[in-house]
Amino acid sequence: MLAIRIPQRLQPLRRHIRTPHRIDRLIQSRTLLTQSKVAGPLEPPLLYDTCHGYLSKIVSKHGDKTAVVSSHQSTRLTYRDLDIASTRLAHGLASLGVKQGSRVTASLGNTAEFAILHYAVFKLGAILVPLNPAFTGSQLKSALNHLESEHLVISAETNLPFKPPRSNLELLEEVVPRFEGRGYNGGGGVESEEVPSLRNVILINNSAGRISNDTFSYFSSYHDVFQSTSSNPPALNIDVRPDDICNIQFTSGTTAMPKAASLTHINILNNGKFIGDRMGLTEEDVVVCPPPLFHCFGCVLGYSACVTHGSAIVFPSEAFDPKRALESVQAERATALYGVPTMYIACLELLKHEKVERKGFERLRTGIAAGSSIPIELMKRLHRELNLTDLTICYGMTETSPVSVMTFPDDPIDKRTSTVGRVMPHTQAKIVDVHDRTKILPVGEKGELATAGYLLQKYYWNDPEKTAEVMIRDEEGVRWMFTGDEAEMDEEGYIKITGRIKDLIIRGGENIYPLDIENALFEHPAVAEVSVVGVPDERYGECVAAFIGPSEGRGISKDEVREWVRNKLARHLVPRYVFWIGDLEGGALPKTASGKIQKFKLVEEGKRMLKEGKVD
Repeated sequence: MLAIRIPQRLQPLRRHIRTPHRIDRLIQSRTLLTQSKVAGPLEPPLLYDTCHGYLSKIVSKHGDKTAVVSSHQSTRLTYRDLDIASTRLAHGLASLGVKQGSRVTASLGNTAEFAILHYAVFKLGAILVPLNPAFTGSQLKSALNHLESEHLVISAETNLPFKPPRSNLELLEEVVPRFEGRGYNGGGGVESEEVPSLRNVILINNSAGRISNDTFSYFSSYHDVFQSTSSNPPALNIDVRPDDICNIQFTSGTTAMPKAASLTHINILNNGKFIGDRMGLTEEDVVVCPPPLFHCFGCVLGYSACVTHGSAIVFPSEAFDPKRALESVQAERATALYGVPTMYIACLELLKHEKVERKGFERLRTGIAAGSSIPIELMKRLHRELNLTDLTICYGMTETSPVSVMTFPDDPIDKRTSTVGRVMPHTQAKIVDVHDRTKILPVGEKGELATAGYLLQKYYWNDPEKTAEVMIRDEEGVRWMFTGDEAEMDEEGYIKITGRIKDLIIRGGENIYPLDIENALFEHPAVAEVSVVGVPDERYGECVAAFIGPSEGRGISKDEVREWVRNKLARHLVPRYVFWIGDLEGGALPKTASGKIQKFKLVEEGKRMLKEGKVD
């Protein structure tokens, strides 16, 4: 195993080299790996601090710098504004009974209120639980009951990508039955037989007048809670430890029921810091962040990375809107743009069809693409059309805070388009045999990726059995998180994700990797979206099915899809079935709110279409 440490004799080279990564590469090049196990740099040292404790340090350095821009609310907060506002809100929450260890559940879009809430909860030593606003009433009740949450912060309407606002009246009626007829309760809290632990519902009326405030009079108003404290509130003196849990993130649920990952201040603070370091963020950077704050992408890769570097974060809209994302880049003269592949594709489609002017992107240089494997052709288009020449690729999972592997802006172009980079500081990674997790594979062989280090969650909340399934100590006592992702590592420590182990298609005993076929199809000019899965087949066990979304104004036949793959790949990789994404329920690929494609749902859709005879 290679542990990267910068020797004293090489320290003087730092001032001649743009990033410490060049030193790391120099050291690594002298010892090439033979086994798929590696450790990241031991510098810089870990920050032993709380998220809000580090915020105070940033305020002392960059207090007058812009911290948060909520474009759709026309709201701007400096770091000093953010610090004061979060202290005000913390005092208001404390008056409602929020205390150390309380679970404060939030169902909100990307707003200034949500940004302030993060640090208000942290300052109280409480635990923020961001939920996907798309949750149904039953999902919301299940989450609240699982966590025994006492406090819920929710908006009057939920905004979801490409959909009109959805009223939360029915959802709240499921959580607190018959609340509408109760009237104002004098701030005495709520009672719910559906969620016995619930004591407060704090509501943000974002309905722009579509729903009257009187409708929600039984609940507390976020505005009133905030205003209940003076504009110059005293500091809170609560003993919060860096290793305390501060955030519970429900996993995305791309292949199974979500689990509640319990993350600490050390997890989130350091992960954000190391991400920003690797990107080269400074206090001069402006980061447009369409990914949601309720997800690790928005709150750690986005918010924490920006705060730890004094950068500005911009929320274009409550939920992803590609037009507003590009317009925010233009208006704020942004230097970075974040997204998952489906988000970037939507932005590129707008430019392609001239629905957004091709100007105002000259300051863009970097960003993060994450959430799923990035097709090579998509990376090239982002470099070419949005000037994202320093775009970085991140890989990780909610349980690892989330980023464990990441590229550098100055990595060779082939590494930035074919791998997810190398491990982060204070992190280890290994590739093991999927049938024997104690066996580390030679470099170049595919197996299951496992990671270790400071970034591992404490556990799944109230679920020791699932925790024990994926978090396992080795013979040296090191605790590893087994990711369920198939990967391979090269001799320099670069890691390539080849797919979910469960997504692997086994056709007549041959392993087929969907990403290979997806990359080939993305190169076709008439293909805007594609996802490949395996569906049952009587002869081979499984066969290849491709779900295709044609580019606007372009046509492609199913035979042309097959012929394109046949000319680029081996014959057994040609899709037996081609389905149109437009024929799916809702006319779109099933995705999590963070943009990940839920392939298990596509498999079910494929089975349904086959049963109904919707094949050529």
